[in-house]
Amino acid sequence: MAIADPLDCRSWYVTDELLAYHDHEWGRPVHDDRQLFEMICLEGASVGLSWRTILHKRPAYRQAFHDFEIDACAAMPDEELEAALENPGIVRARAKVWSVRSNARAAREIRREFGSLDAYLWGFAGGQVVGTWDSMDQIPTETELSRTLAADLKRRGMSFVGPTITYSFLQAVGIVNDHLLSRDCREGCMAQGQRMA
Repeated sequence: MAIADPLDCRSWYVTDELLAYHDHEWGRPVHDDRQLFEMICLEGASVGLSWRTILHKRPAYRQAFHDFEIDACAAMPDEELEAALENPGIVRARAKVWSVRSNARAAREIRREFGSLDAYLWGFAGGQVVGTWDSMDQIPTETELSRTLAADLKRRGMSFVGPTITYSFLQAVGIVNDHLLSRDCREGCMAQGQRMA
């Protein structure tokens, strides 16, 4: 679910785990293909669930899916995906489990075309961090950017990438900076994102 700054959003139950995620990850610009792919998959796994649940399961996801290395996930045989469905540490929804492989194959083709997943994703924002919100009630659940990216990801064969979950992904990896203007970390995140990898 696309959200405002987690520390300002009452829908987030603030635990030490969520607080650490906010303070060290959420909204920080990501330019590493492996991390970007991981977040696409984990955001997709969160459809219908809370981010807290997915964050708690992230270590098991990393173990089950080769630390989200794109080529390794793209090469996963059916038997390995079937085995993952028996893993209580992840969300055992068949479509979500199998989407990791199909999304990896799509990501592999994106890298061939654009040089990196990073260049492709950040290209939708012109290589710049976007977002200028003053208050939580201004923050949308989807935008033209997330709708455009979601449509293109789907066209390329990715799943669990609707415009709302894609907006949440854009927030998480810092392409969209939804730290409110009043938060101390906002300017640092903006400055970190002003480059293309």
